[in-house]
Amino acid sequence: MEKQRPLVSVVVPAYNEEGNIERLVKSVRAQSYGRVEVLVVDDGSTDATVELARSVGAKVFRRKHAERSIQRNFGVKKAKGEYLMILDADMELTKDVVLDCVSLAEGQDYKVLVIPEKTVVTGLITRIRAFEREMYMGDMGIEVARFFEKKAFLEFHGYDPNLTGPEDYDLPYRMGKKYPIGRAKKYILHHEAGKSLWSLLKRKYKYAKEGAKYAEKHPELVRTQGNLLFRAAYFRNWRKFVHQPVLGIAFVGVRILETMAAVIGYASTVGIGGFLKSLCDMIRMR
Repeated sequence: MEKQRPLVSVVVPAYNEEGNIERLVKSVRAQSYGRVEVLVVDDGSTDATVELARSVGAKVFRRKHAERSIQRNFGVKKAKGEYLMILDADMELTKDVVLDCVSLAEGQDYKVLVIPEKTVVTGLITRIRAFEREMYMGDMGIEVARFFEKKAFLEFHGYDPNLTGPEDYDLPYRMGKKYPIGRAKKYILHHEAGKSLWSLLKRKYKYAKEGAKYAEKHPELVRTQGNLLFRAAYFRNWRKFVHQPVLGIAFVGVRILETMAAVIGYASTVGIGGFLKSLCDMIRMR
């Protein structure tokens, strides 16, 4: 009976992920759903990522450096599965995630599924990240779709190779105009240990530079996704700030710094005039 069920291809781009890749691949191979293959697309790692991935049963493709969207699309081309799960190397699957996704996709004919994520807390920064992520639970405009029917994925030509960061929102948004997007119940664990405040700010700066292309492509999404400080999820979850005031204050402080980094990154691409125009558009659409 297991052989009659569809194959799921898990695609993972990776660069110098020797501290994470083995844990992720093992969690995929330990799934309660047995029809799974793991494809690691190595982005020119200089550490033991390739050897560790192969040692635990992943198919590894070594590539020259390219942006994440390009490596993901390459992995999909090599995938043999009817379904795709697109993951990052610092993730870990709880044991029933794939079974949950396949059951939903087959039972309700979903082509796209959001999989909820939980941050694994190891310090202050990850505690703040977990505090934030918990507020996004069930917010389909913020949570990320990671499970796709391969045929539908290819119908929309996969991830936009011109985007890095916002591609996680661009593809489901395009697909969602034709297909309803479902939400799985089982969780992905996200190991963000080692992240510092500086690394968060650098990432926000980089993604905001890429966000200029995304905003031009989807200006209607600027109000909800481009607004880092006053998202509806924060107001819906005001009790979290009351119950955990110190953490709430820390989160607001980090969010202000991230907003400043994002503004600088965005303005460095579109100029001050372009930034002010986007800000006016955001206010007008409220």
